[in-house]
Amino acid sequence: MATDLTGVDGPTRARINAKTLRTDRWWLYPATTFVVFAAFIVYSTWRAFSGANYFSEPYLSPFYSPCLSNECVSGASDFGQPFGGWPLSPALLILIFPLGFRLTCYYYRKAYYRSFWLSPPACAVAEPHTKYTGETRFPLLAQNVHRWFWYAAVLVALVLTYDVVLAFGPAEGESDGIHMGLGTLIMLVNVVFIWLYTLGCHSCRHIMGGRLRHFSKHPVRYKLWGWASKLNGQHARWAWFSLVSVALTDFYIYLLATGAFDDPRFF
Repeated sequence: MATDLTGVDGPTRARINAKTLRTDRWWLYPATTFVVFAAFIVYSTWRAFSGANYFSEPYLSPFYSPCLSNECVSGASDFGQPFGGWPLSPALLILIFPLGFRLTCYYYRKAYYRSFWLSPPACAVAEPHTKYTGETRFPLLAQNVHRWFWYAAVLVALVLTYDVVLAFGPAEGESDGIHMGLGTLIMLVNVVFIWLYTLGCHSCRHIMGGRLRHFSKHPVRYKLWGWASKLNGQHARWAWFSLVSVALTDFYIYLLATGAFDDPRFF
């Protein structure tokens, strides 16, 4: 008898009534991912729409960098204010690019497909969906723009690197010269994780060495491909570290901006 069932209910699959035969804590990974992602979404949404407490000289929150609207507080716009008529939070002009990069990331797709959509929740665990269409329909068809978001993410990472350079400058009330505080170190660690995540991206690896028939004829691209491949091997780690670090960096600057405490300065 003909059937149009697919996936675990397909006619060629073994008839197993149990959801899974796994005896380990397979649910721990998707559950943890769900909690962390949900917490980040709530926090970043609050901070993005608040439009306040994102700058404490010389520190600018990565959620608001670069700050490009006339709503930006004094001293936060290092690249001018070309969006003078923007009525909403300045963060909403910028976050679409790093957010789009992460949402379309190959690793993050796996993570939130499993934790939010249960597609599937884990290996060898039946998913609740009866039909599988992959990423061939809207809105998942938009995942194909990942490479273009990577280019934007590189520009954002360059701006955040510039912010770290500025963070070595004097804060309000200090003399000219090189200075360093706890915020400087936090921003430095954050941008390192962001670069490791960005350069370890699957798209970056393909851009470096994809579509080459002979690596021997392209030694520079081969070397770059090798470096990107090493980072790509730990892509999930850098994805998590950079996600946590960018939120912690923003929160630290938020505490400074609200006057919760003064930034410890080392020199």
